[in-house]
Amino acid sequence: MTTTRPWDEFADFVRLLRDELGLEMSEQQAAADFDALPTWDSVHLLRLVTLIERETGRRVPVARVLQARSLREIHALTRPDRKDLP
Repeated sequence: MTTTRPWDEFADFVRLLRDELGLEMSEQQAAADFDALPTWDSVHLLRLVTLIERETGRRVPVARVLQARSLREIHALTRPDRKDLP
């Protein structure tokens, strides 16, 4: 039996964004480049980093997150099942 953690899957990550950060967006919108998200700003990024750290109990690789071009990339960098994170 396989158990999933809070947001191993991208759909769960998007649901977390909606529930915890109040960001109403579809998976397709969340996969788009940040330039295509008119409501996205640096405050959302700070809130997201805090949320990810709270949910995973691990530090977020902020330098790598800042290089990400989409929420899908951030999800890939910070998934709870990643073994290379502190």
